[in-house]
Amino acid sequence: MIKTIVQVAGIASFIALSGCASILNEDTQKVNISASNGKEIQGNIDGTPFKGPGVVSLKRDKAAKIVTAETEGCTKQTVVDSSVDSKFFINILSGGAFGSSTDYSTGKMWKYADNVVVNCGQ
Repeated sequence: MIKTIVQVAGIASFIALSGCASILNEDTQKVNISASNGKEIQGNIDGTPFKGPGVVSLKRDKAAKIVTAETEGCTKQTVVDSSVDSKFFINILSGGAFGSSTDYSTGKMWKYADNVVVNCGQ
């Protein structure tokens, strides 16, 4: 019985001291990039080239990402804003002040839209 209590206490301590988003989220987030006209698109995000429609890995960060389209007829820049991932609030509600600060310092508390559509003409 005491062994079980010690194990549960150890697990609870680990959870309290580590960020929930830091455990559940990776450093990057997969985002689907496509063109509004359904055609192929290419460009770069923060200097990293991409071709779409396709999935791009974005490094989680508080700063917005800028999708720069190189395809003729498409909006040259599309902003992808970041928002706080709901997993971050689990730490606050469960009293995990240390976990919340871990999520913030690692950047894993941020997320982007799952789908980004660049406006392109026909």
